[in-house]
Amino acid sequence: MESVQGITAGNWLSVLSMFFYIACFYFTLTFFQHVRSDDKRLAHQSKIAAVVCLAPGLLIPALYSLYTFYTIMR
Repeated sequence: MESVQGITAGNWLSVLSMFFYIACFYFTLTFFQHVRSDDKRLAHQSKIAAVVCLAPGLLIPALYSLYTFYTIMR
């Protein structure tokens, strides 16, 4: 049991990043659905939501890896 240290910050950030990826995929699919049904307002909102979810999904791992790199190289 000593090898199990619990969930670290890196693991939580991975879970959070995966949540943003899943939300981005969901909003992308709803974007295509609204484009097909010719609802421009909801298509625009879904597109914005997909981009807003994709940004932190990509930035969280990048920023965390930069943080760990700089703390290790110190």
